[in-house]
Amino acid sequence: MTSSDALAAVFTHIESNRDAFLQRLIAYLRHPSISAENVGIVEVGSLLVEMLSGIGLDAGLVATEGHPMVVARWEKAAGKPTVLLYGHYDVQPADPIEKWISPPFEPTIRDGRLYARGVGDNKGQHFAQILAIESHLKVHGELPCNVILLLEGEEEIGSPHIAGFVRANAHLLQADLAVTADGPRHASGAPTIKFGSRGVVSFELRCRHANRDVHSGNFGGVVPNPIWTLVHLLGTMKNAAGEITIEGLHDAVEPPSPEELAAIERLPLDIEAIKKSLALRRLDAPVDRPFYDRLCFHPTLTVNGFHGGYGGPGHKTVLPNEAFVKCDIRLVAAQDSEDILRKVRAHVAKHAPEVEFVAEDMGMQPSKTPIASPWTAPLRRAFVAAHGEEPLLVPAGFGSLPNYVFTKLLDIPAFVTPYANPDEANHAPNENMTLDCFYSGVRTGAALLHELGQSRRDG
Repeated sequence: MTSSDALAAVFTHIESNRDAFLQRLIAYLRHPSISAENVGIVEVGSLLVEMLSGIGLDAGLVATEGHPMVVARWEKAAGKPTVLLYGHYDVQPADPIEKWISPPFEPTIRDGRLYARGVGDNKGQHFAQILAIESHLKVHGELPCNVILLLEGEEEIGSPHIAGFVRANAHLLQADLAVTADGPRHASGAPTIKFGSRGVVSFELRCRHANRDVHSGNFGGVVPNPIWTLVHLLGTMKNAAGEITIEGLHDAVEPPSPEELAAIERLPLDIEAIKKSLALRRLDAPVDRPFYDRLCFHPTLTVNGFHGGYGGPGHKTVLPNEAFVKCDIRLVAAQDSEDILRKVRAHVAKHAPEVEFVAEDMGMQPSKTPIASPWTAPLRRAFVAAHGEEPLLVPAGFGSLPNYVFTKLLDIPAFVTPYANPDEANHAPNENMTLDCFYSGVRTGAALLHELGQSRRDG
């Protein structure tokens, strides 16, 4: 059997099992696994181990200081590459429940989409990978390359224990590359390969002046206002031109490579459509910064929430005694989360020593793999085989994933191959995945294994 015939046979199997695959996904989605609330985590982890063992993988739960990791493997392809497939089995809480058209854990099909919490983020995507593995084993009795499957139970709460797990269990995770099926495709709907993930740090700025709220007439101009203190502090951190002015924050930022600049030039873009969809009159400053440069190559500072004073109906002439603001900074490659938090802390101490700086953890590091990686070619071929078109190459994913544990701790390249539709509404009510995206995800996963099997172990 030729190489193309071998993959065609797997595609035929996938096509003939569409209905069965969909029903199995629906059954999987009915099991809540909400990490923030510790609901169903152990149950779903155990369910996955049973499922993966049943299709022929050596699978088990590995304890961490938090929720367990599911680790499964098939390593019988001598001389072939080993791919580490990462995903996460935990999901976001379903709140606000009243915004769901159908119950979040009663998967429902409407207009060619499957609606359920976790269907896009991330159960539907890693389940597609599992079905791809199963399809090769059913058709050929073996896999074309070696596979390690790592499914995390804490991604939706920031992956607090994955770095410690990877350090302690590196011997279980020896691979040539890592691939994550997560997130949405490009907004155009085109298949996409992402070569990095932005990091993120979150922190609070808290300010308290008087020991109680006071009358704004009797004490205004006398008692300092903590809201104004925080406003002025924020003004020293980012100016009206859109420049982040925290000392040293940009020190480690590296310029994009020629390959990265060429890749973003090829990405489809309709700025007016984006503005219209969000009812925007303008983009954020700086106005002359290209759209994808903003998302791939520059750190951001975001005020997530500002809290203080009276917010009820009408007016209350009060001068509040305390206020706080929540912020995040998205990091680009080569920045370090601990270093950034140190610099923010030092900035706050210099410009507003009365303000308390609070960061509960060290955040998530950024990750980056060169577009020129030797593993890019087989990944591209896999997408062409599954979709009939070349994928878009995105230098960095716009959100954050814990891929740094692969690139920085295991020292292997890491790629993100999203299977979900651009409007999957992950983290929101009515999360969904189109059936076409689910089935093409299974095909892409199968093609990925096939193409890696055609590659030498050194890439």
